[in-house]
Amino acid sequence: MLDGINFYKFLHKQLIIMIALTLGTAGGYIYIGYLYDSELYEKTWFLYVIALSIWGYLLHKQYLSVEMTPQEKDKWLKRSSIFFFLYSHTWTIMFIMYTTTNNIPLHYIAISTQLGTSVVSVTMLASQRKLSIVTLISLMFPLVIYFALIGEFYSYLLSFFSIVLGWVLLYASGNTFNYLVKSHYQAYHDYLTDLGNRRFFIELLDNAIKIQKQDNKPIFLLLIDLDHFKTINDSLGHDVGDLLLKEVSNRMTLFTKEQSCYVSRLGGDEFCILSKQFEDEKECLERANEVAYHLLKILKETYRINEHHLYISASIGVSLINKPQLKASTFIKEADIAMYEAKQQGRDGVILFNHDLSVRVERKLEIEKQLHFALEKNEISLVYQPQIDLNDKIIGCEVLVRWNNAKLGPVGPDEFIPISEDTGLIIELGSYILEEALKTLSEWDTNGIEIQQMSINISMRQLFHHDFIEEVQNICSKYLNAKQASKVMFEITETSVADDVEELIRNMEALKGCGIRFSMDDFGTGYSSLSYLRQIPIDELKIDKSFIDELGTDEGDEAIVRTILDIAKNLELSIVAEGVENIEQKEFLIEEENDIILQGYHFAKPLIKEDFERLNLKSQS
Repeated sequence: MLDGINFYKFLHKQLIIMIALTLGTAGGYIYIGYLYDSELYEKTWFLYVIALSIWGYLLHKQYLSVEMTPQEKDKWLKRSSIFFFLYSHTWTIMFIMYTTTNNIPLHYIAISTQLGTSVVSVTMLASQRKLSIVTLISLMFPLVIYFALIGEFYSYLLSFFSIVLGWVLLYASGNTFNYLVKSHYQAYHDYLTDLGNRRFFIELLDNAIKIQKQDNKPIFLLLIDLDHFKTINDSLGHDVGDLLLKEVSNRMTLFTKEQSCYVSRLGGDEFCILSKQFEDEKECLERANEVAYHLLKILKETYRINEHHLYISASIGVSLINKPQLKASTFIKEADIAMYEAKQQGRDGVILFNHDLSVRVERKLEIEKQLHFALEKNEISLVYQPQIDLNDKIIGCEVLVRWNNAKLGPVGPDEFIPISEDTGLIIELGSYILEEALKTLSEWDTNGIEIQQMSINISMRQLFHHDFIEEVQNICSKYLNAKQASKVMFEITETSVADDVEELIRNMEALKGCGIRFSMDDFGTGYSSLSYLRQIPIDELKIDKSFIDELGTDEGDEAIVRTILDIAKNLELSIVAEGVENIEQKEFLIEEENDIILQGYHFAKPLIKEDFERLNLKSQS
């Protein structure tokens, strides 16, 4: 796409400068005509210059006011080239007119003007190599002939010097052109892979959209992001990572040439592919899927780099470009949204952007935006769901968080907690929840609200945060005595235990030094092995609601619950069943285990602080 570069913008800027220079000096010729009694010729010539200047100004204005396709830009460039050629040679007309007179001062004026025009023209046309050569030769040729026709030795020398000057100007012009080409190439290409860069791709896409406005033929855009590339960079070094990116780009280049597509590197490990045009949307969609899945297959083939055998996959987002009223950045954003969804679904896949996906992502972005100010605006609140023993007595509670946003309304924790973890906001949010919960526990103990435990969900991101242990110690010393601290139960999820077991155990042991106990939340839904249960210092298992839901109707879930109860008993762990919603579930659990803690809507929904206090006092009486 950048072969045979045409510097449209560069030439466009020269138009107005050339017009200003010419009109600014051409007026002087009318005064010369007045001095030498030849005003008619100069005035006629000046009108011709004005007419050409108007044409040049219209060309300048056209480039600014009209969104041109590449084909239209080429036509504009040809017209501009003709303008520059004719405009430069307006001075040649006066050169011929003055040098054919017997008035020697006019000869001097014509010679100096022709030389000046040659220098200015070759400078202005530096970006158009062929045009600058033709223009310079045609401007210097009259000077060479003029000096040669004088027929004196000195005139032959001047003729020779004119040729030398012309060669020097051509040489300088060539160097300038090469510099412009190099600078332009660097500005539009990725230094590592030699592919077009983001700037190149956006201009390419802009041009494709302009063409589509005329013929309404759809094209597709693929945004490719390599999976786990950072791991290779971190483990094997950036040199290996760079070589891998080069090999990936080579594969993409060969593949896209076969498919008549363009590929660019947007940055990092992100690449973009733009297709050719298709007759209809159905064909475009089919080809987009074929190209995307074929590309995935090519990218997953083994890479041999510095004696390393590497394997890498990619996540691809697809955007169909069939709405030319949208901007290039919008289509890239759509493909990026689809690519992100492919990442969320397990990577190594292809997702087509659609309206539903857009709505989900836009809501997620809005949640992320509003969540930044949730604590500041006092929109976060805590509720407490009672935990019940076999005698229907409240012995504890689980602390749950609620968010009621002025714009979004109530947002469930299943929606905003994962976003807070992804963005790191969970650290600030978790700190608030922890301090409010422990403050409440202290108040309850002072006011005679008796509970044996308070369960608080802790994110792995919190638990591995460098300040977390110190923060917990400070909050505990601020609000709790040793007896109260022993009532605190941190719930961690099974799916996150395998992240870094050794560091997890160290942090848990440090927190247990404060008296805090640990519960394995959602047990049975993750992938941790039984060996983890022997290694990590937990005190409680919590059976996931999904198993409780099917008690009485699904023998498989009943068997799983019995197995979990046996594991807890053999490991001497207390057990909590969450999500108990009917009497049948309650009776099954009590029958299987007489020392189980029950939690669910069958007993009570999550309650605000005051309601929990009233229910607790009622339970104790």
